[in-house]
Amino acid sequence: MEDINRFVTSTKNMTDAEIENSLRPNSFDEYIGQTKVKEALSVYIQAAKNRKESLDHVLLYGPPGLGKTTLSHIIANELGSQFKVTSGPAIEHAADLAAILTNLNQNDVLFIDEIHRLNKTVEEILYPAMEDFALDFIVGKGPSARNMRLKIKPFTLIGATTRAGMLTNPLRDRFGVICRLELYSEDELAIIIRRSAKILGISIEDDACREIAKRSRGTPRIANRLLKRVRDYAQVLGEGVINKQIADKTLQIMEIDELGLDNIDRKIMLSIINKFSGGPVGLDTLAATISEDSSTIEDVYEPYLLQLGFISRTPRGRVALEPAYKHFGIPFLDKQS
Repeated sequence: MEDINRFVTSTKNMTDAEIENSLRPNSFDEYIGQTKVKEALSVYIQAAKNRKESLDHVLLYGPPGLGKTTLSHIIANELGSQFKVTSGPAIEHAADLAAILTNLNQNDVLFIDEIHRLNKTVEEILYPAMEDFALDFIVGKGPSARNMRLKIKPFTLIGATTRAGMLTNPLRDRFGVICRLELYSEDELAIIIRRSAKILGISIEDDACREIAKRSRGTPRIANRLLKRVRDYAQVLGEGVINKQIADKTLQIMEIDELGLDNIDRKIMLSIINKFSGGPVGLDTLAATISEDSSTIEDVYEPYLLQLGFISRTPRGRVALEPAYKHFGIPFLDKQS
């Protein structure tokens, strides 16, 4: 299980909810980054408003912490619609979904987080609701049973997922708008940090914004989380002002290096390099070596190491690549040469 105290995970924790609600932008003008997604959605929303119709159903996918929930709030605000929130795991029975759908008003926005975790029975109820704005159900039992169709008011479903590949084809095909959210650039994160600091009443210098941004793994959620912790140190060590030195010292104490790697990331890479001569090493062997669950390594730690080009997945196991050796100051010997 992932360490709940890990600062550089993009997975949401309880402390994130409080700060994210206060920092959440309310319009596309306030929303930083994801330029192509914003431009496309702005056009679709304006067209739907001009036709006085509900917006096509929207699927937002990408790594956690990039603003899928925030973007969904903005879509509802731009449409001038009510925003209803639920999640895939929370809808256990078809009746639960039916109750939600029948209580929606005209052109409301229903947001389902982790939509890939809907169970099959619930998902099948969703198909006619998305396509025909209707609910199909069976009345009676046995030979006297008959199919009934209940019309519901037109609505927009926004589904969010970190695993688009786990969606079934019938569900995915019913989304008219599919948007992938990309990791943020260092410049974009610096702007987000500056905006968050202003809202929170924190004095921060530009080079400190960039120092935090470059260690945030391209993820606004991590950037805001680090900003909160750096603020604490600044209040004690820097008279409340965050400068580059305070930011750097805080992140060193938190064991987060200039690429955003924490001690577990380093443990994984140094185990492959030093204990297994750079690999290949099997996932289960690596997990046993660092006393971590193999699925946690695969789902939580490896994606960012893959993005950095530090690690490669091969049929024989994990292999450390040259950029990882360079980062840790270890001579690289190409085994293929």
